[in-house]
Amino acid sequence: MENTPRKILLNPGPGTTSQSVKDALVVEDICPREKEFQEVMENLRRDLVKVVHSGDKYDCVMFAGSGTAIMDACINSVVAPDKKILIVNNGAYGKRLAEIARAYCIEVEEVKFDWDSPPSLEAIEDRLKSCGDSIDSIAMVHHETTTGLLNPVREVGAIADQYGKTFIVDAISTYAAIPIDVEELKIDYLLSTSNKCIQGMAGISFAIARNSALEEAAEFPSRSYYLDLCKQHSYMKRTGQMTFTAPVQIVYALQQAVKEYFEEGGERRRARYAENWDALCQGLSGLGFRFLLKPEHESKILLSVHEPNHPDFDFDDLHDRLYAKGFTIYPGKIETTKSFRLAVIGDLKKQDMLDFLSALETALKDMGVMNQLYR
Repeated sequence: MENTPRKILLNPGPGTTSQSVKDALVVEDICPREKEFQEVMENLRRDLVKVVHSGDKYDCVMFAGSGTAIMDACINSVVAPDKKILIVNNGAYGKRLAEIARAYCIEVEEVKFDWDSPPSLEAIEDRLKSCGDSIDSIAMVHHETTTGLLNPVREVGAIADQYGKTFIVDAISTYAAIPIDVEELKIDYLLSTSNKCIQGMAGISFAIARNSALEEAAEFPSRSYYLDLCKQHSYMKRTGQMTFTAPVQIVYALQQAVKEYFEEGGERRRARYAENWDALCQGLSGLGFRFLLKPEHESKILLSVHEPNHPDFDFDDLHDRLYAKGFTIYPGKIETTKSFRLAVIGDLKKQDMLDFLSALETALKDMGVMNQLYR
């Protein structure tokens, strides 16, 4: 096939994909109920579980939908009807977890922290102690793409295990970026999607779920018709299919992306992302940019940058100048701070960062803000 023009996506997903993943979208038409496609789905589910190093204690439950779909499916399905969920909120996606729970009238104990700081383990444990048995689940985001902050999943998992709570982790932007062992980290439900660091196309979300946790949650009354995690799991186990129509071409692209993940290896992918991030951080520092987070809190997956306050600086103008050259940047999500975000995920390498920095320097010069970003 003829190569598709390559775009450098520095937004936090969907990411830049390989040509071979793009090519995998072009397959002969097939009904998703055929046995041939069922085998593709079953193999893919097994491989997605292998990425996080779990054995037969876990299974993969897939939906057609974005990352928010699997957040919704998990939260509405696994909290007992007479129990609360404790949600750690130190970013927009922790906030979203709480909003989803409240949409289903699930009572939420929300432990809030500043969006530029890791959560306090003591505060989380204190809230658990004060609420006692009324809480049956803890949910948190592993990597807050609001800022690029990496949260202490291992430590919170140990607390959840100590108090016998179901542990839900939104790993939408760490799955396949940071090596994760779900069993070691005491995670019951790990959530992710096809279009982030596994480097597939948008359209599939999934949970890597502990079988014993799914069996327990299957006894709860259903809160959703489409996004019922336990019913979807039961149907997939029985038939190898999604309950409703699967995004066929996206499945084939994800199959290719998973193949490429195993060829690269988890540690090498983490190292490649870190090399991208280091080059980007060093280059931005050299241009005079300031960052939101302290270095020790950075994930090396995404970098949040203070927007220049020069009177001639305009983010949309910068975006459009860079977009015209094949680079996509993304606005921030913190209401009180003007910022923008640059992710290093997807099929990107250090040279892509250097090319971006060169284009950025040219754009800043053309805007008349170079060397005086902040006043």
